[in-house]
Amino acid sequence: MFDIILAFITAFTLTYLAIPSIISVARKKKLFDEPGERRSHTVSTPSLGGIAIFAGMIFSIILWTPFTYFNEDLQYILCAFIIIFLIGAKDDIDPISPGKKALGQLFAAAILVFKANVKITSLYGIFGVYDIHPIPGAIISVFTILVIINAFNLIDGINGLSASLGILISVVLGSWFYKIDRIDIAIVAFTLVGSSLAFLRYNITPAKIFMGDTGSLLLGLVCSILALQFIEQQRVLEPDSPYAFESAPSVAIGIMILPLFDTLRVFVMRAAKGKSPFYPDRTHIHHLLLDSGLTHMQATSVLVVVNMFFIFIAVKLQHIGTLNLLILILGLATILSALLYMIANNKKKQIS
Repeated sequence: MFDIILAFITAFTLTYLAIPSIISVARKKKLFDEPGERRSHTVSTPSLGGIAIFAGMIFSIILWTPFTYFNEDLQYILCAFIIIFLIGAKDDIDPISPGKKALGQLFAAAILVFKANVKITSLYGIFGVYDIHPIPGAIISVFTILVIINAFNLIDGINGLSASLGILISVVLGSWFYKIDRIDIAIVAFTLVGSSLAFLRYNITPAKIFMGDTGSLLLGLVCSILALQFIEQQRVLEPDSPYAFESAPSVAIGIMILPLFDTLRVFVMRAAKGKSPFYPDRTHIHHLLLDSGLTHMQATSVLVVVNMFFIFIAVKLQHIGTLNLLILILGLATILSALLYMIANNKKKQIS
């Protein structure tokens, strides 16, 4: 526990102290995220906050992870961190093509699956499937990691949202990993909490800096590791363990419902309109909240509370079965998003 606390404090302190210097350099070099039609900000803002988040995390993990827990899996996890950092930093400073970005993400995901053993080996009864063959299991795992990484990248559209959700998810799953004595993964989780909390100090309205792709991709990568490891660790826990979860995949989805469901919803809506799923627009849930009249921080607060509600539902109803819980979570999310869509549309009509 002491190592986790020290890692959290170190990550927070290093990130907190690094961000003012990064803001200063970004302003001198004119490295800004400029306002635009689809942007939610109105002033030029530095977008290199992810560099400070990465620095705080990587330094704290290496410094405070006990050697008894610093295994090969963690070594390869850090390698994946570096790949994602390089992709994000390059894109924030000098934008790269979506294809190159996807290729780099695929490389990082492959390192996690094939070298760090961050993978799914069972579907826990979803569609009647339990154990899965290593090859389709690896494909599903890589795909899941890519989805979570990009889900966080896509929701990073208003002040405080990505960092707040990253903190919430990491506290929930990091605490669980501590309880089952996976100190290495718990330290990864709480260094993200520390760094994100320090970043949040500068990202609340009026935002002095954005995390950029460097930060959002890193948050997504960490949360994908936590989610897949949470699911897989259920297989090694005793059934009567107080920390064992039923319906683990659906509980994991409930914990990360906001980024995952918003990405699914937006992709489906774009495809229904005959557009590419990656076509940029203002249809994300946070955009709908802004259109409903909320400020950035009000919208962020609402979404964090909603995500907490889904975590509560997932944990309390884990006994109803993996597929049933998944249907319940997605159904409830669909109803709430439909209500929000109607509220936002009515608000627009009143204004016009």
